[in-house]
Amino acid sequence: MNNQECKNTCDNCIADILKVILILQQSATQSDTCLETCDRGFLGQQCCPSCYNTRPIVLYTCGSNGIPLSLPISKSPTEETTSSICRVEKLDECCATCRVLVANSNNTYTSTNSFFTINLNCVCCIRCLDDTFIEGV
Repeated sequence: MNNQECKNTCDNCIADILKVILILQQSATQSDTCLETCDRGFLGQQCCPSCYNTRPIVLYTCGSNGIPLSLPISKSPTEETTSSICRVEKLDECCATCRVLVANSNNTYTSTNSFFTINLNCVCCIRCLDDTFIEGV
């Protein structure tokens, strides 16, 4: 395989799962698969595509000793509040762009304008949270 081919491929199971999640979030179509896995073919608990638009995730980087990746909830350079919950927004081979989400006390999430891009070769674990509906995404 030459260098160009290596740059255009991503042999990464995390990237594969995020690709499924992104497709589900973009299309929110119903699927026959009803397994409770991260890559199940529908959002939500009951194959109800109009009820959910997001599968929140938590990412763990290699060498993080089980501590989730946590990022600022705003673009302000002085922001001290962080969140480890995010929503995949874009996937480009082994790079994922994610939106930081804020957890609310009633088990819902608020969308932020804080985004980050991560090399998925640095991610060793993904945790999927319950599917939900988030305004403004």
